[in-house]
Amino acid sequence: MEKEAHLLGWFRAQGSALIGFSGGVDSAYLACIALEAVGPARCLAVIGRSASYPAVQWEKARAVADRFGIPVHEVDTEELADPRYAANPTNRCYFCKSELWTRLVPIAQARGLAVVVDGTNADDRHDHRPGARAAAEQGVRSPLAELGLTKVEIRAASAARGIPTWDQPASPCLSSRLPYGTEVTPLRLRVVESAEAAVRALGVTGNLRVRYFGERARVELDAEALAHWSAEPARGALETAVRAAGFTEVELQGFRSGALNILAGVAGGAA
Repeated sequence: MEKEAHLLGWFRAQGSALIGFSGGVDSAYLACIALEAVGPARCLAVIGRSASYPAVQWEKARAVADRFGIPVHEVDTEELADPRYAANPTNRCYFCKSELWTRLVPIAQARGLAVVVDGTNADDRHDHRPGARAAAEQGVRSPLAELGLTKVEIRAASAARGIPTWDQPASPCLSSRLPYGTEVTPLRLRVVESAEAAVRALGVTGNLRVRYFGERARVELDAEALAHWSAEPARGALETAVRAAGFTEVELQGFRSGALNILAGVAGGAA
């Protein structure tokens, strides 16, 4: 792919890089390309860990790093300690990414790495992405977006390289399951994470969100999965699993990317 060749050249021109590494489709691909371009001594993938980062996503990130030999460093981030973030405004992601990049940029500087990059792709620039402003303020680059790589192209290139995340559903932070204005707390995030894990354990694949509305959970599934899990006995099993995580009411609905953004009257995104 011509764009991939340009991406390899981009990293080689930088000479070294630190990659913000969540283990999602985009950052996994970006880290693999950076590794090939500049070698393990001149690239570092950094995972920011907090209560809003799903444990299953961390496991996938570590698995990709181990498989391809990507050097990894982990840091704890404290966005939930910021009352501006915890209040869950529509620009919540700005405060999260500000916290992340103010921790990662100094690591790059201390290690002599030339550039800090994130996995923003060309499609993302059309979404509601307040975190992008935080990245720009810290001088973080987005080579996938700069070179015009779309999500479809990244998935195809990842599959060609054998990167296991190529068909992985999008997995934004757990805070995105809470409607704007609902305070983000570690307990609420744990309830959501437990509910999603329980639903996955039943065998649900594809897109999944457990949206938090107090005691009520709205479980969003892809259309085919929704048809199956809406009928008994599957529905009963799903509702039991979600209630065991801490909810008392369960409703099922079709998955829609950016559903809470739309509900709040802001542009759609990947939440």
